[in-house]
Amino acid sequence: MRSSKSFFLAIVSSLALAACGSDGAGAARDSIRVVGSSTVYPFSKLVAENFVKNNADFKSPIIESTGTGGGMKLLCAGVGAQHPDIENASRRMKKSEFEDCQANGVKDIVEIQVGLDGIAFASAKGGIELKLTPEVIYKALAAKPYGKEQTAKTWKDVDASLPADPILVYGPPSTSGTRDAMKELILEAGCKADPAMKALKESNEEEFKKICTEVRGDGAYVDAGENDNLIVQKIETNSKAIGVFGYSYLEENLDRIHGLKINGVDPTYDNISSFAYPGARPLFIYVKKAHLDAIPGLKQFIGEWMNSWNKDGPLAKIGLVVSPDDVLAKSNAAATDFTTLSGDKLK
Repeated sequence: MRSSKSFFLAIVSSLALAACGSDGAGAARDSIRVVGSSTVYPFSKLVAENFVKNNADFKSPIIESTGTGGGMKLLCAGVGAQHPDIENASRRMKKSEFEDCQANGVKDIVEIQVGLDGIAFASAKGGIELKLTPEVIYKALAAKPYGKEQTAKTWKDVDASLPADPILVYGPPSTSGTRDAMKELILEAGCKADPAMKALKESNEEEFKKICTEVRGDGAYVDAGENDNLIVQKIETNSKAIGVFGYSYLEENLDRIHGLKINGVDPTYDNISSFAYPGARPLFIYVKKAHLDAIPGLKQFIGEWMNSWNKDGPLAKIGLVVSPDDVLAKSNAAATDFTTLSGDKLK
């Protein structure tokens, strides 16, 4: 049974949350609600489990895997009990999302980097082997590679040194931060290998984005939804298929699948930590500051994150790559001081 102190806190917090909503709509809430990235989801779930163990007076947080893009829409829809408190993100908030938040009254947002991850390309144990580069991946997956018609049916069509197996890649949907990061870190890099595309970025960025990041929709790339475990299952049962997901899912299933090198570099903890691996990326949580004193346990939940993201912490044991020391110091400060994100450096 929850203590009288916690019950009183829940009442006071619920009233505060109702007051902070722009329209006062929605019932009061006494549990934390988190939405967003499927990549960050398993880390957030573990933090939630340890939060409950260490804070018996608070209810278990509700963690939803909606994809980074979908989660941002939910986070930025407004302030109040009907809106989530935290967004898990496998890429940084976009300027357009920040502006959407501001327009809907979500004025104060705290950005906290929780660690690093890698966008892993993988196949089944004993399955297809490919020497991948950003350029090869771009040519294979782009809707219109370098602005031309996509004609590649097999990997050999992309590069004569690769096997004549059909291109079949199971990957994240358009709402996923992993898809966004794949576009930025892999597809754009491969596209810019062409000098004309590099010049196009300077002259017409909108056209550059369309040519360099739009993924083919003819069945060679299969949108597998926000369930990364499903992608693992798909490639395990098809030795010719490739899967794209966060590094933690690769590490968790190394008995069933193996990572494919990009530019000759394996997707490993050390290579992601040093950014030697081309698909290395930061992971974030975004906290709605107006909810900090309104939702019972929210500050303590963020404190549980801070206690979990160190090198010897529980998150590293399930695949989170720890941030460099200088970034870790900033994360600890953000999780303690709750500094508001200005939005000036967002793209």
